[in-house]
Amino acid sequence: MPKEILLTQEGLKELKDELNYLKTTKREEIKEKIQVALGYGDLSENSEYDEAKSEQGKIESRINDLEVMLHNYKLIDESGASTDVVGVGSKVTIRDMELKENMAYTIVGFAQADPDSGKLSDESPIGKALLGHKKGDKVIVEAPVGQLKFKIVSIDK
Repeated sequence: MPKEILLTQEGLKELKDELNYLKTTKREEIKEKIQVALGYGDLSENSEYDEAKSEQGKIESRINDLEVMLHNYKLIDESGASTDVVGVGSKVTIRDMELKENMAYTIVGFAQADPDSGKLSDESPIGKALLGHKKGDKVIVEAPVGQLKFKIVSIDK
């Protein structure tokens, strides 16, 4: 049985929108690329055809992944998110104790994770380490780059 996927309302919408885009617009674009490539003749030496078929495979794989996620998701009740303890759905500001910099993240399920836009997976080293901690707590994270030390500055909904 596939693992339950934690999603915020925003994340659910993003995945549904991506699935719709891939099933409609992207599939049509690939279909046209394949048709054009078929017009070039001999498939054994047709790199455009090979490339289009490869892209089609990637898109169909992503569609399948999205359908599985959307069939096995659990919606995170963000309105019930605590401001006392870090949990999935929490917006948390942490201070890197070495760099002396503050960073703000939202803790989300892995399907929504996008560290570049401030969304940390609850399964990532930092996300997992922050879960269950309170404002003011110091958290040590064992990460691939070594030990990281953070202090929780604030927790918001």
